[in-house]
Amino acid sequence: MKAYYHLPGLFEFYELYAAFLPLFYSHREYFYDWCEIGSIYGAPGDCLWGGGRVGFGDADPEQVAALMEEYGISARLTFSNSLLKEEHLADKACNRLCRLFERKEGVANGVILYSDLLLNYLQENYPAFYRVSSTTKVLTDFEDLKKELQREEYAFVVPDFRLNKKMEELSGLPEPLKNKVEFLCNECCYYGCTDRKVCYETVSKKSLGEDCADHVCTSPGAQRGYRFSEAMKNPGFIGIDDIRERYLPMGFSQFKIEGRSLGSALVLEFLLYYMTKQEHQLKVREEIYLDSMLDLF
Repeated sequence: MKAYYHLPGLFEFYELYAAFLPLFYSHREYFYDWCEIGSIYGAPGDCLWGGGRVGFGDADPEQVAALMEEYGISARLTFSNSLLKEEHLADKACNRLCRLFERKEGVANGVILYSDLLLNYLQENYPAFYRVSSTTKVLTDFEDLKKELQREEYAFVVPDFRLNKKMEELSGLPEPLKNKVEFLCNECCYYGCTDRKVCYETVSKKSLGEDCADHVCTSPGAQRGYRFSEAMKNPGFIGIDDIRERYLPMGFSQFKIEGRSLGSALVLEFLLYYMTKQEHQLKVREEIYLDSMLDLF
């Protein structure tokens, strides 16, 4: 089996991927042969249907779609707003995105969803998309995860990162359900956080243009921001040894890397760690850093 990574920043880090993808496909010897790019996900900064993280992606959707099509990569639109109402479904910008990215031939594109209202709308109006159940649902109970996996509307389900190490329960899933589980690997949030759903709802309100206060995270170390070195200490962290030695042999192949709200330099570190052989990481880093068109900071 191969590991399929779902990478962050479809609109947020277009320039990074425009430099990285040619390198990945022309120098596969730099990268692990047991992994592939399953998709790249994200949303424009002004996306009404957006959720999960406050979006800042400003890349031209036409260019983004063309880049993904050039390399045969599935693009996923992050439409995980949890507070949508009927009137929001007519949003012109979001429907324009759907028309642009609904690929009826070749590699299918997908949408990441929370709202059943939006799910039903997209099934009726843009049926060529496959659908992903968002981690913003905060599925922390394993039985709830099983019920979500059994929903035929979804091709993949991203559980809360605190279910990542429930190995006994995970191993007992039948193969068709294992194929649908997409693990969030590098979450840095506090393992004992009880405000995760409230945090996501605040993002949904901001995406809808509501005037609301920022969610203030009170978790230990929150003021330091995201640190990959700290994420690696998280009990739910999934590293490359975990993927190769535990998850792939158990029949799991889908792995999501978070990072849409982070800087492109940090996302590059994720690409190096998860995909690049150690002896070639400096070469890849230099190729990207020396690209005069790319501002990593």
